[in-house]
Amino acid sequence: MVEKWIEEIKRSVDPEMLGMMLVHNGIVRASSKEGGQVKGMRLSYDRNILDAVIDEARGREGIVGVRAWINEGDLKIGDDIMYVLVAGRFRTDVLPVLQHLLGRIKGEVVREEEVLP
Repeated sequence: MVEKWIEEIKRSVDPEMLGMMLVHNGIVRASSKEGGQVKGMRLSYDRNILDAVIDEARGREGIVGVRAWINEGDLKIGDDIMYVLVAGRFRTDVLPVLQHLLGRIKGEVVREEEVLP
């Protein structure tokens, strides 16, 4: 999936505007943020809010491509939670947008529930 995204962006974007792509791959950990053990997680998300958040990120200065995929359902340790890709001109354009986008996805888009042993 990520390789396909990368190729799509490379083919469709003016090379003068493409200097960096960053990819985030969130993975289900074996422990919670507090350090307790977990068996997995239940995850759902709002597609409409995700689309709006991605559209906002695409509109940022220096950004030429944004993609996101979020897993849904009962996930086990080691499963992929999400992939997020941001492409743009420079590191100074791409890094803050990826960080902002991840914060919005985690805060507004996804609903996570840890599954305890």
